[in-house]
Amino acid sequence: MTELKNKKILLGVSGGIAAYKSCYLIRELVKLGAEVRVVMTPSACEFVSPLTFSTLSKNEVIVNIFPDRKGNTKTSTWHIHLAQWADLFVIAPATVNTIAKINYGIADNALTTLVSARRCPLLIVPAADEDMYLSFTNQKNIAELKLQGIHFLEAEYGELASGLTGLGRLAEVDLIVEKIKSLLSNSTKDFKKKKILITSGPTYEPIDPVRFIGNRSSGKMGQALALASLYRGADVTVITGPTNLTFPTTIKVIKIKTAEEMLKAVKKEFPKCDIFISAAAVADYRPKKISTSKIKKTESQLVIELVENKDILKEISKIKKRNQIVVGFSVETENEIDNSRLKLEKKKLDMIVINNPLEEGAGFEVDTNQIYILKKDGSLKKFPKKFKFDVANDILNEIKNL
Repeated sequence: MTELKNKKILLGVSGGIAAYKSCYLIRELVKLGAEVRVVMTPSACEFVSPLTFSTLSKNEVIVNIFPDRKGNTKTSTWHIHLAQWADLFVIAPATVNTIAKINYGIADNALTTLVSARRCPLLIVPAADEDMYLSFTNQKNIAELKLQGIHFLEAEYGELASGLTGLGRLAEVDLIVEKIKSLLSNSTKDFKKKKILITSGPTYEPIDPVRFIGNRSSGKMGQALALASLYRGADVTVITGPTNLTFPTTIKVIKIKTAEEMLKAVKKEFPKCDIFISAAAVADYRPKKISTSKIKKTESQLVIELVENKDILKEISKIKKRNQIVVGFSVETENEIDNSRLKLEKKKLDMIVINNPLEEGAGFEVDTNQIYILKKDGSLKKFPKKFKFDVANDILNEIKNL
């Protein structure tokens, strides 16, 4: 049986009684041809010996961030090397404590340090007593991690270590193996060596030192596209307007505020890219004059004269090379398809992603989206409402098929 032949799987084990089941998981993964490396939390060692995991995986097990003080001075940036090595990172079991640390970016042990450095999809398989598993904080952490594109195999109902029966039991090994197969079959480095440029977020067009003209874009769709592209092997650059979102250090991030600044940055980066995805909500207009001091409130009506910003996609169409792919976004509240078809033709796009912010679960400031994709060959495809990370992968799949 070699269904997972040559697949590289990192297995994280945290400190719960279900840690013993990870032994059976390793055995099944190795049988299926996978190469498995194990990283444990110190608490996990109280349940299963690292020697057991090392014997089953036939690889060294990592427990500590730093070498011991008994003459072992071997040092290396092991977390970076393993992060680059892995095709999939699985944490089973994942305790409430480990889930919370991952959500808040705490890297105080070998396992959570490796999570912070990962470049591959992450599957979390939680296990805890029912009250702990269903606690408000744990469920909130799980929900927030799902929004970041992290996969979960939910806990099962059954007999728990406390002797009680309830929800919180680690998923059975065969189900974990099937989930791993599914994720690996849909997780290929199909954009390896591709340079992807993404614009994201809003632009702010200043009126005076205090006020600006902006829009409701959160940048979440652009962030999801960047993460999905990174996990699929791309070299990613993001040009982002003002948001509170963060990106892995492996993504080049260029921060701008205005539409003019974004255009300048795009013109500089575009010649280097293979694929350009224009997901930013760029202001169409800006104030003709910017006051150098705060405009005082008066009883008379304030009139601001606006001038049109240059259209970034129109400008890019003038310098686009034949082998470059350009994807636009179209936010429309009526006649979405017809208006977007005109945009696609006018801006010489290869593909356009369409959504209507008036639809439930679509558009700005939400964690989901519902899109259509229209291609230059005239084909149109509708997608159901999904989390934005899943929408991002749908978009990349369609780009791949251009």
